[in-house]
Amino acid sequence: MPNVFTSLQSIFKIPELKRRVLYTLMILIVYRIGGHVPTAGVNGESLATYFKAQQGTLLGLYDMFVGGAFANATIFALGIMPYISASIILQLFTAVLPYFEKLQKMGEEGRKKITQYTRYGTVFLALVQSYALSLYLESLPAVEGIAIVPSPGWGFRLLTMLTMTTGTIFVMWLGEQISDKGIGNGISLIIFIGIVARYPTDWLNTYRSLMIGSLNIFGLITLTVMMIGIVAAVVLMTQAQRRIPVQYAKRVVGRKVYGGQSTHIPLRLNTAGVIPVIFAQSIIMFPGTLAGFFKGNQLMEGLAATLQPGMPVHTTLYVLIIVFFAYFYTAIIFNPVDLADNMKKYGGFVPGKRPGKKTAEYIDYVLTRITLPGAMFLAFIAVLPYFMQQRLNAPFTFGGTGLLIVVGVGLDTLSQIESHLLMRHYDGFMKKGKLRGRRR
Repeated sequence: MPNVFTSLQSIFKIPELKRRVLYTLMILIVYRIGGHVPTAGVNGESLATYFKAQQGTLLGLYDMFVGGAFANATIFALGIMPYISASIILQLFTAVLPYFEKLQKMGEEGRKKITQYTRYGTVFLALVQSYALSLYLESLPAVEGIAIVPSPGWGFRLLTMLTMTTGTIFVMWLGEQISDKGIGNGISLIIFIGIVARYPTDWLNTYRSLMIGSLNIFGLITLTVMMIGIVAAVVLMTQAQRRIPVQYAKRVVGRKVYGGQSTHIPLRLNTAGVIPVIFAQSIIMFPGTLAGFFKGNQLMEGLAATLQPGMPVHTTLYVLIIVFFAYFYTAIIFNPVDLADNMKKYGGFVPGKRPGKKTAEYIDYVLTRITLPGAMFLAFIAVLPYFMQQRLNAPFTFGGTGLLIVVGVGLDTLSQIESHLLMRHYDGFMKKGKLRGRRR
């Protein structure tokens, strides 16, 4: 613990790092304030009441990512999700379309072009989603005799499209400002703060459950110990790597010798990150969301009942879909053939494996086998909230996508802060050495 406090004090002793951290906090505060500014033409109280029954649907999942802004139809209701969707689509394009694959290999210029296309895609998706949301809000029934949208029509739809699309563009700009001038990945931190914003409510619900007796002290201690252990396991699995040794041959250019060093390829146990869980949740929740639009339809209602969270069919399908997308998305973002070709180009080889095709096959062999335990762990974390609420009577949601994102973003941000601290210590040592040299 003393080391932790010392590190925190060091952050505010370094002017540049202090400025970056404070700038990031300021941007996140702006984002949270914007998440409470309502969209014109919507009765926020009636909508919030309606959304309390939508927590197990796609709408509830979407609302989690934007920190409750969706349920209140604020100007940030769409949040950063159109940007995330556009980024994923562009990633898929780089794997299947030669033009985007060429852009990816062009270096900095190609990345700038892909970023530009991602922004265009974000605006397009925000317009489409905001229009769909305006139609959805108009179709909602009145709550206690009060209409959610008092004045429906094209005026409300166009105003909603303009407001929410502008809000998404502003949130995207906030995320980019954090990445450029703050600390950490801005887009990830936007999602992170939206999820963390729910924690005070969870703590309040836990306190209320303790007071009314639905949760006893022993149960609270059990939940706390389990949560600490699960967070530790998530950190361990997030950081876990399978290192493939790589040797670079020596090259003599003139009188200089290049290469000859040993390094490794770090293959993460969970290469796909949280994406498989998000895709699986979207698919498994779709029938329940669709049933809400077709009330009275026996087929849709029966399907939604079968796929209720905690049911055996739901759990089995959920796990299988997560495993499938873990392999699918890993294949999209990691290409062993390209990696082997680049190694061969610079004289690198895996000891005992021929450069080129044999190396690619070996890397693919290793990646295929380490992806399975990573995928199964993702599935375990994904079904954990249902187990804790049904079996342990937990008054809050713990695990799933939210936990994976919070831990992943937290580790990434801490590693960036640590790199700044180490770099600063190194600079200070060098300056001290120079002063000593001058005195001599």
